[in-house]
Amino acid sequence: MDPQKKSYVLTISCPDTIGIVSAVSGFLAGRNIFIAESAHYGDAETNRFFMRTVFHSSADPKALAELKEAFARIGEKFAMRWDIVDAARKPRVLILVSKFDHCLNDLLYRYRIGALPIEIPAVVSNHPDLQRVVEWHGIPYHHLPVTKETKAAQEAKILEMIERLNIDLVVLARYMQVLSAEMCKALAWKTINIHHSFLPSFKGAKPYHQAHARGVKIIGATAHYVTSDLDEGPIIEQAVERVDHTQTAEDFVAMGRDIENVVLSRAVKFHIERRIIANGSKTVVFRH
Repeated sequence: MDPQKKSYVLTISCPDTIGIVSAVSGFLAGRNIFIAESAHYGDAETNRFFMRTVFHSSADPKALAELKEAFARIGEKFAMRWDIVDAARKPRVLILVSKFDHCLNDLLYRYRIGALPIEIPAVVSNHPDLQRVVEWHGIPYHHLPVTKETKAAQEAKILEMIERLNIDLVVLARYMQVLSAEMCKALAWKTINIHHSFLPSFKGAKPYHQAHARGVKIIGATAHYVTSDLDEGPIIEQAVERVDHTQTAEDFVAMGRDIENVVLSRAVKFHIERRIIANGSKTVVFRH
C-alpha cells in the first residue's frame, strides 16, 4: 500500500432499500479510493441493512475530515448510522477479572505477541491474586475490593477510570460480579462478557456441574455484550465441544476453560476490527 495512504473501516446500519451498495461504492470510486474488502447483509425480519467496508485513502487527517463531511450527505439520504475509523488505531481495553485467570492469561498472551492489536492501560480486580502476572506484562493492576455496601462506590471508581484512560472497550474476563443496571447502561455496547456456559442453558453457579448432572452431550461458552438483564445481552460468538458419559465434571471444567479462551478472544477481535454491528437485541458479525 502507498505509504501516503492508510486503511479505514466504514460501518453502516440503515433501513434496507435499493441503491445503498451502489451509492457507497460509487462515492469511494469517484474519489479514486481503493476498496480492499466489503461485506453487507440485509435482514428481512428487521428490514435493516448492514455493511462493513475497508478502504485505502489519504493518511492526511484533513482529507479524512473532508471525506467524512462529504459522506454525511449519503448517510443522511439513507438514514444511516455510520462511522469511519482508522483501521490501524489500537483500541484501549480495560480488563476486569476476579480469581479465575485463564481468560486473562490468554488475552495477555495474545496482546503480548500482537495477535490482539490493542492497548491495555489497566486491569481491575476485586481480588489481589493476579497482580504479579499483570504487572509482569507492564500493565498497572488496580485492586478494588467490592462488597454489597461498597458496590456503588467501587463501580464509580471503575467508571472514572474508564473516562480518564479513554477506554474504548471493557472486557469481563471471568469477572465474577454482576454489574449494576446503571453501569450496564453507561457501558452499553462497549462491554463484553464471557459466560461459562452455552447460553441460554445452565445459568448461575457451577454450570458445568449442572450440565454433567443432566448428561449433556455438548458443552460450550458464549461471549456477549453486557446488559442489565443478566446473561441476556446480544450474543457475539459461541463455540461447543462434544462430551460423553465417560467424562467427569472436572473434565468439563477443563474443556470449558479452553473454549472460553477461544470464544472471548474471538469476540474481542471481532469488536476491535469493527466487525460487529447492533441489530436490535442481536448482532450482525462479519466474521471474514
